Amino acid sequence: MTQKTATKTTKKSKSFTVNSNLNLPSNPLIFEVFDLVSKQRSKAKKVEVLRKYDDQSIRRILIWNFDTSIQSILPEGEVPYEGYDEQNTYSGTLSTKISEQVRAMHVKGNFSLGVSDVQGHTTIRRESKHFYRFVQGGDNTLNAIRRETMFINILQGLHPLEAEILCLVKDKKLSDKYKITRENVEEAYPNIIWSDKK
Repeated sequence: MTQKTATKTTKKSKSFTVNSNLNLPSNPLIFEVFDLVSKQRSKAKKVEVLRKYDDQSIRRILIWNFDTSIQSILPEGEVPYEGYDEQNTYSGTLSTKISEQVRAMHVKGNFSLGVSDVQGHTTIRRESKHFYRFVQGGDNTLNAIRRETMFINILQGLHPLEAEILCLVKDKKLSDKYKITRENVEEAYPNIIWSDKK
């Protein structure tokens, strides 16, 4: 009869260093940058990511969200939606539709829209030049219906995770999803002139 000797194997403990690789594809979508910032455990790493992917559109989003003197003139909360093509097939709000698409992406573990990532979709980077129209004092020539229609049209053209960012920012709730603070932003971009600090 042979006797088996038990060999003790020790498992290497997992390192708690999250994503030491701070590289994203060129021209990453804003949600990719914010997601990478959120995964960093230290303030210094968060600031490093924000600096590395510095872009005017990211600054506009962060200023809109964190500057308390900048007030959205879009209705707070859910974004209503009833598109011409979807009147009979979809009921609900655009916010709900975006949440459903985001949830499906998390379930699949894939945030790509495939070919449609490039064709037929826009990005926050491209649309950020219009954001001034959605805040108080930005464009007083637009009536409320036209402004809300513009916002909905932009949301419909964005990747669902970028659309979700815009919905969060209009209500100053970006930090509900992403681990980014105003302190991180101020350190990463010290040359931002905050209106609420004047």
